[in-house]
Parts: sequence; structure tokens; C-alpha cells
Amino acid sequence: MSSAAEEDDQGGLEQVSHADRVASLTGVRAVAALTVMGTHAAYGTGLLSQGYLGLMSARLEVGVAIFFVLSGLLLFRPWVQAAAAGAEAPSTRRYARNRFRRIMPAYVFTVLVVYGIYEIRPVQPNPGHTWTGLLRNLTLTQIYSDNYFAAYLHQGLSQMWSLAVEVAFYAVLPLLAYLLLVALCRRRFRPVVLLAGLAVLAAVSPLWLVLLHNNWLPVGGGTWLPHYLVWFVGGMVLAVLGTMGVRCYALATLPLALACYLVVSTPIAGVTTAVSLGLTEDVAKTMFYALIATLVVAPLALSGGGLYARVMGSRPMVWLGEISYEIFLLHVVAMDLVLEFVLGWNVYTGSATVLFAVTLAATIPFAWLLHRLTRPRGR
Repeated sequence: MSSAAEEDDQGGLEQVSHADRVASLTGVRAVAALTVMGTHAAYGTGLLSQGYLGLMSARLEVGVAIFFVLSGLLLFRPWVQAAAAGAEAPSTRRYARNRFRRIMPAYVFTVLVVYGIYEIRPVQPNPGHTWTGLLRNLTLTQIYSDNYFAAYLHQGLSQMWSLAVEVAFYAVLPLLAYLLLVALCRRRFRPVVLLAGLAVLAAVSPLWLVLLHNNWLPVGGGTWLPHYLVWFVGGMVLAVLGTMGVRCYALATLPLALACYLVVSTPIAGVTTAVSLGLTEDVAKTMFYALIATLVVAPLALSGGGLYARVMGSRPMVWLGEISYEIFLLHVVAMDLVLEFVLGWNVYTGSATVLFAVTLAATIPFAWLLHRLTRPRGR
């Protein structure tokens, strides 16, 4: 759900394979996309209700956090590097143009196709399948409602809330960079001060959840950027540490990430049968996901090298990573069609593994074609 791997200082997705470090960051995007698809397959087949295995399957949604960490890293890094070099900050106009060119063509095409499919094949309930819902989804404003799930959620676009959050981060990042690097650090690279500022920024997420659970915010505020800002901050911290020359190794971070994943797969972060999370559960999930995603990305961002970087930077992973955004866009509607017309299963029945595999096989060709047709051309 993130297209962060083709930011200004890399020169586009087509060149990522020329640098192992960048290739591995592209490859880990494939992991993020596949885990998101995995949790949707678990939901569609009813696996989420099966005890601890169901909780582990539900927590595969941490792939969204990995996408957000990558965006924080790759998009904030040019500002940090410019400050460290005493150079001019990146062009905001160019940054905005590149973000729009990478995100919107494929997204708009997907939304129109999905609405066309569900016009021919109506399903209920589908509150977002209205003209107002179409306008909201096309403009990525569907989450800005008192109750997004009852007002604008579309069955074939249920994953797009996270893209709306990502685009909100794109919009505020130049302001955040100004506040952190100009107002706070006085246009100099002061890493300790900068990291302190990022720690304050990370605290916005748990504070937002306190306000949300005490009914001081609209119910829909649970899908807004402040809830997930700490995930982006994880990547922004990695951008600072990378500019400082800090090294990080997979042998240290991946076992810790796995341990955190096993912990967050307990009821500490809520159970799948609950209608909503309590405050402590919501905070636990949000903060654990931030930690897990940052630990997964850290060795690749901080020149850890080793087997993990080689696997993530391998040709199959890089290829999947390059079309991960398109896989993210298409997999929900593809899974719905596969479930009914290919496998012939009712919802909440069947094998999550089979549904995942068949959906992936059905999605990849269309994702590749969508990528080829809509990717930015040139710089």
C-alpha cells in the first residue's frame, strides 16, 4: 500500500535493482503486501476465529505498518540528507508531483473498475457503493466521516483506508520536515535533537487513542493519520540513524521482531471476536506494530547486509516488490471473485492457504499490467 520505494533520491522503481540496499527495501514491500493479503484470506475463510492461530493470522495486518515505516524512511530521508550536507531541502512541488504520479493513476483506475464490477454484481451490505461513496473513494476522503464503516466502506475497496492514511502523511510530511529540521534543528543536522523531536511526534499516536476512547473525537478518528503516525515515525527515525552511519543487523532485530509478534498475537492487543478494542488493547497493538515493522526494516535501511538483505534483494522479491502497490490495490476484489466464482466457497469457509495462493496467482498478472500501464515514465 505504500509506493515509497521510488522516492526522488532513487530515480524511480526501474532502477532499484542497481543498488542492493535499495533493492532489499523494495523486496520487503512484497512481504508487506503478502501479509496484508494473508490476513484478508484468513478473514474470508473464518480462520481468525480459531484461537491463537486466528490471532496470529489477524496480526498479519502488521504489513500495513511495514508499508508506513518504509514511507517514513524513504520519503523523509532526502530532507535529512540535505540537512546533513548543508544543502537545499528537496523541492516540495517535485515531491508532490512524484507522489501524485505514482499513486493516483493506478488507484483511480482500480476504483472505477471495482465500482463497475459491483454495479454488475451487487452485494449487500455495501454502504460505499453510492455516487457519494464513489466521489469519496476517488478522492481518498472516505475515512473522514463520523462513521466511515457504515457510510463509505466499499466491499471491494476495504483496504483503501490505509492508502488514505498514507496520502495524509504525504501531505503533512513537508510541514513536519520544516518543523523538525528548520524550526527545531535550526537548519543543521542535530541528530539528538532531531530524534527527541521524533519521540514527541511518536507520542501523538497514544495520545490520540486516549482522546478517541474517551469520546473526545469522532468514531471515524480511529482511521485517521494521528492514530498511525508512530508507524511513519519509525521509518523517520531509521532515516536519521542511517544518516548518522548507524549499522543494524538482522540477527539482532528479526528474533526480537518475531518475539514481539508472538506477544501481540495474544489477547493483549484484543481478540478477533470483539466488536472493538479497549484503550489498552488499541495502544498495545499500535505500539507493538510500530516496533515490529521498524525492526523488520531496520537491517535493510541501516546497511546490515547478510542473508536477510540478499533474500529481500533477490530478483523474485524485487519484482514482487515493484508491483506490490498494484497487488495491494487489486487483491481484495480479486479475492472476493476467486472465493465465489473460482473456488465456489461461502464466506467464512474453506482454506485460507488455498484462498491466498489462488488469489495471488490471479492478482499478479493484472497487477503487473496495471503497473506497466500507470507507472511514472522518466524522472
